[in-house]
Amino acid sequence: MAEILLFHHAQGLTPGVVAFADDLRAAGHTVHTPDLYEGNTYDSLDDGMDYARSAGFQTILERGVAAAEGLPDKLVYAGFSLGVMPAQQLAQNRSGAVAGLFIDAAMPPEEFGGAWPDGVRLQVHGMDADPWFAGEDLDAAKALVAGVDGAELFLYPGDQHLFADSSLAGHDAEATKLLTQRVLQFLDG
Repeated sequence: MAEILLFHHAQGLTPGVVAFADDLRAAGHTVHTPDLYEGNTYDSLDDGMDYARSAGFQTILERGVAAAEGLPDKLVYAGFSLGVMPAQQLAQNRSGAVAGLFIDAAMPPEEFGGAWPDGVRLQVHGMDADPWFAGEDLDAAKALVAGVDGAELFLYPGDQHLFADSSLAGHDAEATKLLTQRVLQFLDG
C-alpha cells in the first residue's frame, strides 16, 4: 500500500478533500492531509485565491514542503489544483519520491528546478474544458507527461474546476468515480 501526502486546493481543506482521502484510506493506503490554510476554508475559489495571494504563494509552498518533514521518504505526492504546487515541488526534489498525482493542475518541471526525476511515476487528471486547467496547465501537463516514461494524462469531459471535491457545487460524481478508480490502480501499480 502507498503512503500519500495529499494537498488541498485553494478553497482549503474542505470536507470533499477529506472524503477523497478517506476513499484512498478505505482502499488500504495511508493518507496525510496537511492544512496549508491554517484552518481556513472558503466558499468560493476567488476567495480562496485571495487568501493564497495574501498569505503568499511562496508561503503556501513552504508550508507544503514543511508538511513532509518527519514523514518517510517513499511518498506519493498528490495535490488538487493549488495543492499541486507543493506536491510537484516535493515529487521533483525530495529524495525517495515514489510518484506525483496531480488533479486540476500541472506546471512545467522548470518551475521546480528542472527535469522530472527518473523512476518517479506520474499521473495527471483534469477536465478538458475547465477554464483553470484547459489552457496553460493542460499544455504543461501534456509536456510533462510526454517527458516521463509511463506517465498518464486523463481528461474528463466538462468544464468544472475541482470536480472531484464532493463538497463543492461543481462536483461531478461520474468523473470522480472514474478518477478514483484510475488513482487506485495507479497507487496499486
